[in-house]
Amino acid sequence: MNGPLRLAVPLLAALAIAACSGGSSGVPSAGGQSVAPQAGVQLHPIADWQIKNQARAICPQVVGQPTCLALTTKGIRPACTGSQCGWAPIDLETRYRLPISKGSGQIVAIVDAGDNPNAATDIATYRSEFGLGTANFTKYNQNGQQSNYPSYTGWSVEIDLDIEMVSAACPKCTIYLVEGNSSSSSDLSTAEQTAQNLGAHIISNSWICYGGSSGCGLTGFDTQGVLYLAASGDASYNNIGPPSTFPTVVAVGGSQLAKSGSTYSETVWNGAGSGCTTSQTKPNWQGDPGCTWRTDADVSSEAGCSPPVSEYDSYDGGWFGVCGTSAASPTIAAVYALAGNASSQDAAKALWKLKAWARRHELHEITSGNNGSCSPTYLCTAGTHEYKTYAGPTGWGTPNGIDAF
Repeated sequence: MNGPLRLAVPLLAALAIAACSGGSSGVPSAGGQSVAPQAGVQLHPIADWQIKNQARAICPQVVGQPTCLALTTKGIRPACTGSQCGWAPIDLETRYRLPISKGSGQIVAIVDAGDNPNAATDIATYRSEFGLGTANFTKYNQNGQQSNYPSYTGWSVEIDLDIEMVSAACPKCTIYLVEGNSSSSSDLSTAEQTAQNLGAHIISNSWICYGGSSGCGLTGFDTQGVLYLAASGDASYNNIGPPSTFPTVVAVGGSQLAKSGSTYSETVWNGAGSGCTTSQTKPNWQGDPGCTWRTDADVSSEAGCSPPVSEYDSYDGGWFGVCGTSAASPTIAAVYALAGNASSQDAAKALWKLKAWARRHELHEITSGNNGSCSPTYLCTAGTHEYKTYAGPTGWGTPNGIDAF
């Protein structure tokens, strides 16, 4: 069966999540295979990226269980190759002043659901296109075997995006891909533990459980010496969930990168998730006055759709553009790897405790844009300085070198 599956939007959505937005009613098929819809209440499809027809969601955007966050421009933008499709590694490296000669021996693990059968050859093609050298890349199933991979392939676009963004920001890093058998909380929790058991001190998660204020059945994410990162979501203000909302996880929001001549700039990507959680304990290192629970997000990087980042994924048709905070989480994971001290981090504490002078030099403050309306305004709007230079959708900003990490 080819083409997108169509999911009906239940009436329950309006009752259960009136404030939620950002889903897609069309789910693209992967490699000519039918993508199985996930159970649960679907997010109401009114995200700005969807209204403007900038992208479409790879996974059903549902409430109450994990879903991937990759948004693809395939079929919306013209056919492309390499940097024609969107931002290339050189753009990220230049804007964020990344010392790409570093990172050797640093393991960044990616946890996703299902298999991309072509992941190893796809990452090789991506790196060859952009002159990144040969990848130190290994794929595992959720039990740590280099065989018996999942039969489900619905997250294949997400998988290639994640491993390629780590490659873009840290070409010398070792990359582990750990594939959960399914998108269930149980399988993803098992894969998370396996990544840790394999020796990874940095684990990136480009997926979310919207509305999962109590934890969504996820376990782990709390081992000392392991730095967990997770995307904050693509459904704008007040549509967040674990694992990014866990106080033990670095929550990664999103910016929209732009370039004029040789000069880069960034604004808030208005799809980036942010807000004040309703049940997750506020970390003792967060001091913002307008949220008594965990404030989301902490930091950000390019996630916007205009333009997106470029991706190569032969299983889903070759080169195309991809956006969403799922691009930002592995990028920031790679930045931590370049810094080389992930095992000593306490989630995002170092970012929140930076001195003002250091923050000015070590992070790009995002001063314009919003992802909705809110009070206090710093939870959704940049440039207000209502709480220092913090803005919910982009956190404390984007990297300007690695010293803040």
